[in-house]
Amino acid sequence: MSNPVVLVDTTKGEFLVELFADKAPLTVANFLSYVDDDFYVGTLFHRVVKGFMIQGGGLDNMMREKPTRPPVANEAANGLENLEGTVAMARTADPHSACAQFFVNTVDNPDLDHKGEDEFGYCVFGQVIDGMDVVKKIEKVRVKPQGDHEHAPADQVSINSITRFE
Repeated sequence: MSNPVVLVDTTKGEFLVELFADKAPLTVANFLSYVDDDFYVGTLFHRVVKGFMIQGGGLDNMMREKPTRPPVANEAANGLENLEGTVAMARTADPHSACAQFFVNTVDNPDLDHKGEDEFGYCVFGQVIDGMDVVKKIEKVRVKPQGDHEHAPADQVSINSITRFE
C-alpha cells in the first residue's frame, strides 16, 4: 500500500504532499482526520519566516485559533529529518502538544530534529512532492506583526482546502 497524498490549495497556488503513514501513523491519521472534516478550509499560513519555514492550519482569517481535537503523541523519533520540503507538526514547548498546525521546512532545519528525550524535536510526517515553487512563493511574502504573531503575512495567504489526492 502506498502512502496517502494530499493536495494543498492556497491563494498562492497548489502543492502536493506525500504523507508518511508508514513512519508517523498517529500523526498522519490525526492530520487526515482534520483533512476529512474540512478543518483547514479558510485557515491561514499565519507564520512565514524566510530561510526557515511556513506554518499554517490553525488560525482563521481573523487570526483566531480554531478549536482542535486533543494533541497527538509526538512521533519525531521516527528517523525522518526536517529537510527542505518536509512537512512537520507545529507544537508548543510541550513535545506532545501538536494538534492541527503544521509547517513546511523551506530549508534544511537539523535543529528541529529529534535528538533524545531532552531535545524531542518536531515530527516530520510528509514531503512536498510537487509544487515546491508555491511553498517558496509563500515564503517570500512580506510579513508584518499582527498582535501576538510577529511573522504574519501582510496580505493573508489562505488555505482554500486540503484534500486527499487520488
